[in-house]
Amino acid sequence: MTFMKDWRFIVGIAAAHVLLFVTFSDQDIFWYIYTAANLFFISISIISEPIDDQQKTNSFMVYGITSGLILYALFAAAFWLLSLMPLSVTTHVSAIYALFSPEFIWHYIVLVLVLIPGEELFWRGFIQKRLGQYMNEWLAVLIAAALYASVFVYSGQWIWMMAAFCAGLFWGVLYVWKKSIPMLIISHLIFDLLLIIFLPLG
Repeated sequence: MTFMKDWRFIVGIAAAHVLLFVTFSDQDIFWYIYTAANLFFISISIISEPIDDQQKTNSFMVYGITSGLILYALFAAAFWLLSLMPLSVTTHVSAIYALFSPEFIWHYIVLVLVLIPGEELFWRGFIQKRLGQYMNEWLAVLIAAALYASVFVYSGQWIWMMAAFCAGLFWGVLYVWKKSIPMLIISHLIFDLLLIIFLPLG
């Protein structure tokens, strides 16, 4: 069987596109629908694949924190380089922050407890893992990252798609290396806390 005949895989990708289309259709409903989307991601992931956790707690915490810091540093360096070019990167990034940054306490709660775990469980723990059953795992990383980036087309921001693709590659490689979803969640958490709350770019 190929992944094109894997109905849970196909339904998952189709639903992700529908949900993200609705999510970005109206700024006022963004946090509500994106939360619902990630609850769906968590549900389909848990019923479809066991959660990989092949690292001890101390190990996945260290690798998670370190990799999150590294990814943020890479993004900060890339942002600085791109800002030197005539691409209006600063304007695009500022627009994203203005429209979609968390404002209320419940936004921060769902970011930590729902959005970050949901994205890692779904895109790495389900989509990439399923692709890896049908092809070389490094090709699976590439395709999963592209699929992850593709749902952000509805944001209308090319910089968001590019960022998602690069982050997807980074976390995809980490997943192949360590086979630990909790580690990826910690990495994603550290990265998002720095990028969105403590040290936003732009």
